[in-house]
This record gives sequence, structure tokens and C-alpha cells, in this order.
Amino acid sequence: MKDAILNALSPDYPWADRFHYFNTVDSTNNYLKRQALLGAPHGTVAVADCQTGGKGRLGRSFQSPGGVGIYLSMLLRPDCPQKQLMHLTCAVGTAMCDALEEAAGVRPGIKWTNDLVCEKRKLSGILVELLNDTQGKLCVIIGIGVNCCQQLTDFPEELRDRAGSLAMVTGHRIDRPKVAAAMMEALANMDRNLLTGKEAMLEQYRRDCVTLGQKISVVRGDEIRHGTALDIGDDGDLIVRFDDGHTEAVSSGEVSIRGMYGYV
Repeated sequence: MKDAILNALSPDYPWADRFHYFNTVDSTNNYLKRQALLGAPHGTVAVADCQTGGKGRLGRSFQSPGGVGIYLSMLLRPDCPQKQLMHLTCAVGTAMCDALEEAAGVRPGIKWTNDLVCEKRKLSGILVELLNDTQGKLCVIIGIGVNCCQQLTDFPEELRDRAGSLAMVTGHRIDRPKVAAAMMEALANMDRNLLTGKEAMLEQYRRDCVTLGQKISVVRGDEIRHGTALDIGDDGDLIVRFDDGHTEAVSSGEVSIRGMYGYV
């Protein structure tokens, strides 16, 4: 698998020497967080065939069985204040849409803020984590899990109404090394444009975001408010017009979105 991924990379991919592959790991994000504290360089990538402790947003677990998915994390060391990276999850989302379109021939939509979906099924989740290394330097860990080859019965019964895979939505065999290589290249391209191409990234995100224009519910603790998703703000927040008439920017750090898909 490792050699197949390396062979699928374009010759100008900049970080092939920083690529680590695991048959099994607790979490590619956790691995890179440990490596970041040891001084691992910008562009370090970890890919696993299976994760024993995969995690998603809000501390949830992420199903990571072997042989069917790609579980990939990348370490970036951006030379900028954290406040300039508010759009990062959006940038990663559009990069992953590019990667899956390139590798599998289907462009998913994005359910705000960080789920890739197709035919009302979740194909992929994104988890971005930030930390400071021992020198106080900002490190960004980008984690992505992609369901590649699963069939419906491969998912736990409680997820079968909303989980999907690239194989399910395309109807053909998925080349996992090709998917991993496309993800790595899309992230490298995103990194090159992260600070200078923010407006273009957000505009593409708006085109990919299937939440916009939809009736949604915003859940904050025990409070549930209903409204319509209008737009994506300059920092990647969701602009919502609530049913009482007022408009508010909703942050992914504060709320969960329920609505058009049967999951949060």
C-alpha cells in the first residue's frame, strides 16, 4: 500500500520524504501530534489502513476498519497567527472535494462545516486540530477519513441510513492508493494558496456547500432554534436567518447543525 501510494503521486509532490504509512495506528492525528512535539517538519503525512482510536468532531469516534478506507493526517506549520486560519476547515473541505473528484470521478458536496456527502450519505469527515510545539510554534493537524470501498452491510446497522462510500455512489471499484495520493496533492496545493487565496477558497466552498439555502436547526445545549442557512462568512461561519427574523453568524465551535441529513 505504501509503495502504491508513492507511485501514484506526481513527480513534483513536495513532501514524499515525509510520508509515513501504518497498517494499524491508534489515530493518524494523534500520531502527528506526537511527532509535532518531536519537531516533525511541515508537510509530514501519516496514512493508516486501520485506526483503533479514530476520532471525529466533538469527541465522537470515527469508524476506521481496515481494507476499505483512507485515514490520512497532515502536519502543517503555518507562519502566521492562528486568527488568519479561521477559514482552514473550509479550505480543507474544498481540497478534499477536488481530490475525490480527481481520484474517483465524483465531486461530493460539503455539509457545513466538515462532512463530505453524496446522495444524502456521509462519505468523509474532517477534523482540524491546533497545538503549540515545545518551542511555542503553531502546528496544525488536518485529519481526514474517507469511506472508499464499503458496501452498505459493512457499516454498523445504526449508520446504514446515512453512511456511504465512494464505491456505493460511483458503482465501481475504488483505487485507494490513488485516493490517498490525490488527497496528499490537494492538501499540498491548498497549503501553497492558504493565505493568499482565501477569497477563492471560500467562494468554491460556497459552491460545494449543500447546507446553503436549506432549512436547518441550530442546537446549542438544550436550546434548538430553526432557520435558513444563507451564506458562508469570511471566517467560514454559517450565516443563518432565524425564524424570528434576525440573522446571525453561527460558529462550528458553538453549535451542531441538524436538518437535511439524519446526523449531526
